[in-house]
Amino acid sequence: MSGVRVLVVEDHVELARDIAQGLRDRGIATDLAYDGAAALQKGTVYRYDVIVLDRDLPGVHGDAVCVGLRDGESDARILMLTASATIGDRVEGLNLGADDYLPKPFAFEELVARVHALARRAPAATPRLVRGDVLVDRAARRATRSGRELSLTRKELGVLELLLAADGAVVSAEELLERVWDENADPFTRTVAVTLGRLRRKLGAPDVIETVLGAGYRMR
Repeated sequence: MSGVRVLVVEDHVELARDIAQGLRDRGIATDLAYDGAAALQKGTVYRYDVIVLDRDLPGVHGDAVCVGLRDGESDARILMLTASATIGDRVEGLNLGADDYLPKPFAFEELVARVHALARRAPAATPRLVRGDVLVDRAARRATRSGRELSLTRKELGVLELLLAADGAVVSAEELLERVWDENADPFTRTVAVTLGRLRRKLGAPDVIETVLGAGYRMR
């Protein structure tokens, strides 16, 4: 799902990395936190669409993280993971502010499906983005111009989605890098410029993406 950013909070490092890599393989920018304190810090600094939160964290418990994120006015959707699968535990987790609940062990494809469903419910996630003759259908993950299907990579679609969502406002290269890639992306890379170049060619003439010198990019 392009333009979506996820934070995975899990103290089992190998499991956390496996989840993150699986989500990245599906085009979802994913960051990691291995404890509750790091989760609260990242959840405050960055804007996430979905936070996959292990409830049974050492130190700062997952329940406290969930409450802290909600009290900090994070609008991310929270998918809580736990080894405890009783109805009482699920109800308690949801009452703390979680949006969904997935018991361990889980099938990875179910986790992906739930992340997609929660991302579509995120406040900014309108299903269709349109500006002029350019359209992005978020649910179908497809883009068209004047009705012509565009063959875009996940990153190209993510960049186009963010530019359309900005509705004519300037989006910086740093924000594109943060939202479409993830925290591990090199801030000095030319990845954004290269991706935009390919996107412009695929969109065709007339050019609908404007470069604002020293500021970023916007849709005309």
